[in-house]
Amino acid sequence: MNTSLVKEKNPPRAVAETPAAPARRARDPLRRLAGAGVLLVLVGGAVVSLVPFVWMAVASTRSTSELFRSPPPFLPGGELLDNLARLEETIGFGRVMLNSLGIALVHTVLSSLVSAMCGYGLAKFRFRGRGMLLGVILATMMIPFQVLLVPLFQMMANLGWVNSYQAVVLPFLASSFGILLMRQGFLDFPDELLESARIDGSGELRTFYTVVLPCVRPQLGALVIFTFMGAWNSFIWPLLMLNSEDKYTVPVALNTLTGLSRVDYSGLMLGSLLATLPLLVLFLCFQRQFVSGLLGGAVKQ
Repeated sequence: MNTSLVKEKNPPRAVAETPAAPARRARDPLRRLAGAGVLLVLVGGAVVSLVPFVWMAVASTRSTSELFRSPPPFLPGGELLDNLARLEETIGFGRVMLNSLGIALVHTVLSSLVSAMCGYGLAKFRFRGRGMLLGVILATMMIPFQVLLVPLFQMMANLGWVNSYQAVVLPFLASSFGILLMRQGFLDFPDELLESARIDGSGELRTFYTVVLPCVRPQLGALVIFTFMGAWNSFIWPLLMLNSEDKYTVPVALNTLTGLSRVDYSGLMLGSLLATLPLLVLFLCFQRQFVSGLLGGAVKQ
């Protein structure tokens, strides 16, 4: 027997190609082309969104006269320190930043706490009139803010709170949006854990702060961002309530740079750029909770 000739016992067989394989290969380039098109649209949208911020950063380093040249400047200039010094001298920008920061932080903490407690009560307690109360809260979201200005101003005047920080902070602590957002988060919390905590002797406040509240951090983070942004960017109400320049917030102070005959566009751009930094830092700190909080109720278990 010739051992030099080795025969394969199981020679490889050609795999029969299914009828769907050519169609699948034909669709792959189309999918890659569609993905590239979507990526191109997203990149274009990102660039368009960043253009105003880039222009604001460039304009804050130029003088007002340079901004109206033809063609306009596209590179940073050397007027940043001069614009900053003029901004501080004109409106006391450092002071108004501290005013806005203090008002926004106090309002955010108190409003988030009130919204969380109200949402917890509506979600986990059974009492008569709960459905009616929820309907009233929903109805308040349909009332325009402009309708409330006159009665709120009269109320603050009767209390003697005009030109005070409490008049800016206290009237809007109970947020309908915040209450409904936190209620939705508390609805997913299992009642069995509440019963276990109560059996172990934990009071309602202790159970709320140590057991329930840490489990709704995504919704709470989203609420903190929305509340802080609303308080930081508020303009109409602080403009009506605050009469002293040393109590102005950033939007109200920047509005004073717009005169009848002359507008300090460089100062406006620099002030607006600096005013966006706290919001950017806050979003970077809470971005994970922000996204999770908004998507928390989008998927059913």
